[in-house]
Order: sequence, then C-alpha cells, then structure tokens
Amino acid sequence: MIVERLWPGNAYRNFHYLLACGETGEALAVDPLDWQLCLRTAQARGWTITQILNTHEHHDHTGGNEGLRAATGAKLLAHAGAAGRIPGIDRGLVRGDTIRIGRSAELECLDTPGHTLAHVCLFAHAPRPALFCGDTLFNAGAGNCHNGGSPEQLYETFVGQLARLPPETLVHPGHEYLGRNLAFTLDREPGNADAARMARDTAALDPAAAPVTTLADELRINTFFRLGSPGVVAGLRERYPELPADPDPKTVFLKLRELRNHW
Repeated sequence: MIVERLWPGNAYRNFHYLLACGETGEALAVDPLDWQLCLRTAQARGWTITQILNTHEHHDHTGGNEGLRAATGAKLLAHAGAAGRIPGIDRGLVRGDTIRIGRSAELECLDTPGHTLAHVCLFAHAPRPALFCGDTLFNAGAGNCHNGGSPEQLYETFVGQLARLPPETLVHPGHEYLGRNLAFTLDREPGNADAARMARDTAALDPAAAPVTTLADELRINTFFRLGSPGVVAGLRERYPELPADPDPKTVFLKLRELRNHW
C-alpha cells in the first residue's frame, strides 16, 4: 500500500491521505476536505480515486465529499452509525470490516468512539503497520469530546484498542497539533525527556514536514498513554488534591482530558 499524506495548509491544520494500490492505481481518499488537492495529487500520480472514507461526521472531514464524488464517482464509506449525519454513505462500516483497495491494499475497520460516538480508525496489516486515526489519536495528544463525544468512551478506545496495537504502528492523525500537544505533555510531566527532545527537534519544522510517530513513540510522549507515570499523577494531585494517592487509570485519563479542554 502506498501512503500519500497531504497538507492543504488550511486553518484547521488538516492532514488528508491517499492510500493507493501499487498494482492497480486504485486509491482511497481519507477525510478529503480539500478535494481538489486530493484529486490533483491522484491524477499526478496516475491513480484513480474509487473510494472516500470519512473517519467521522465533522465538516472539516466531510466537507469535500460531494465535490470529490462528483469528479470521480467514488463510493463513500463511513461508520454505520453516522448514516444520519453524513449524507450519501454507500457503505456503513462496523468493527472488523475489511476495506480493500485494488489488489494489494487491505485495511481493518476499528470502531473507536470518543471524539464522536460514530468514529472509525483504519488499521493496515502490513510489514509496517499503520493507523489512520482521524480525530481519535493525535501525535502526542487525544481528540476532544466537545461535539457529540464521550471522554469515558475515548478512554476505553485508548486503553482497550489503541494501546494494544503493535508498537511499530505508524500513527497518521487527521490534524497536525504536535507542538501544542508536546507542550501539554511537558506541562503535565516536565521530566519527560523524550517529549522534550521531540519538541526541540521539531520546533522549527514546517507543519507539512511533521514527523510520523509510531505507537512506541506515543507511549513515551503522549500523556494520554502515560496514565501510570508518577510525574503525571503527582501533577494531577497538585491540581486536584481530592484525588487518592494512587488514582485508577480512567480517573487520570478523564482529569487529563478535562485539563486539556481549557489549556
């Protein structure tokens, strides 16, 4: 499978993705808000966009659907539970569904509620596994739950699904928020040397050149995975003195998400 990450440079700081079969040139567009950029890129590569995948229903991920469908005739895929919020879904996805692109590319659908209740991530079982995670997992961060989401379900998604993926999994989120997310990690865990190093090494990078992290990286730099870190827990107890000395992981996650909402 060929992965093309696109940076439209918009105010939302979106990433778009084209996932292509190297044998047939068929391609799937993930969250193609800037559909013209996706179409131009596919045409330049000699690919044909035959499918569109929305990770969830928010406009900054679905707003390019109709333009790209009109230009290509591509089929639209999204969570089955989003049928009332994303017009024109051709295939409603559920956990465990397989998405095939041409002859050589295959993705597994993960049902990952939290940012919204009808959110999917795509997992590529490949020699170098990859996760296309929309607004569930960001590089060094986690999606918010402001518009139809659930922090409790986001916690279950993180610990029950994402943390169990292979450590070498490449993480491809829907937005570029790395610098801000690393700053939050360091605010919560000032002694996190891995986060400090990445913040220093990436501070001057153009967002289009932001690094692709692995799940192993995320376990070191993403505070939403570091629920048992003594530094994270100590910092939370300073902010929330009512917390017990050894709070459970879910309580830590929910307090971190609450802090991040206003940070």
